[in-house]
Amino acid sequence: MRNVARAFVLAIACIAVVIVITVSGQQPDTLNIRPVKEGLYLINGTGGNVGVRVTSDGVILIDNKFPRNFEAIQERVREVTSEPVKYVINTHHHGDHAGGNVEYIKIAEVIAHQNARDNMIKNEQDGPPRIVFTKETAIHLGDTEVRAYHFGRGHTDGDSIVYFPDLQTIHGGDLLHGTAPFIDYANGGSSRDWITTLDGALDLDFDTAIPGHGELMTKADVRAFRDQFVSVRQHMTALIRAGVTKDTVATQIPTNELSWTMAPDGLFMRRSLPGFYDEMAAER
Repeated sequence: MRNVARAFVLAIACIAVVIVITVSGQQPDTLNIRPVKEGLYLINGTGGNVGVRVTSDGVILIDNKFPRNFEAIQERVREVTSEPVKYVINTHHHGDHAGGNVEYIKIAEVIAHQNARDNMIKNEQDGPPRIVFTKETAIHLGDTEVRAYHFGRGHTDGDSIVYFPDLQTIHGGDLLHGTAPFIDYANGGSSRDWITTLDGALDLDFDTAIPGHGELMTKADVRAFRDQFVSVRQHMTALIRAGVTKDTVATQIPTNELSWTMAPDGLFMRRSLPGFYDEMAAER
């Protein structure tokens, strides 16, 4: 009888754990680190891709996911170096890329574009950076230089392209996406300006790109991403001229020639279409 009671208590405890996990939704995030090039690593998993540039005098992080990922990111960094994180560059303000600022600002200097800081403050996010720039800046740490450029609006109005000149690699944040882009009109996003921003990035000497989400890209991939923006804008213009309304554009815009429109769960189709329609209608 005692064994039956013990089994009953254990079963109730297991059920309680399952209920807590189900209700909270707080399953542990799995983060992995892998090399990109010598001294440069990528931490993927939940949230935005994190770049890890290891130097002889410390580590420079590009983005830092959500606040809850701080310890896991630190653990992944310790897998490849004993050097401490000294700088963090935010590619933009979104919480899946800059949420970790709340912890990293206690141990490192956090840098972002001025508009990214402004967006964090406007959106009442914790951990806005203490150091900002307007056009470009650079970090010199140990024997390594890492540059950050703001070429204009795109995903938001505060996007940075981070450039590792010695490795011919960039980190594009959400200016580059493995599935489909999100145009954050509430925070200064622009499809038209996104194209010229990518033109600025393409002028850099690189062969490898880390996107905000998804797998590594080549320079040809970045150019194709830029060119799809041109094509999808032309496609939307044609639809508007043909009389397609904002209410029906989601059913009219999909075409096999444009992969973004064929990804119903992608952020272009799920969140960008209303603003994109308005942007293109206003340009007519």
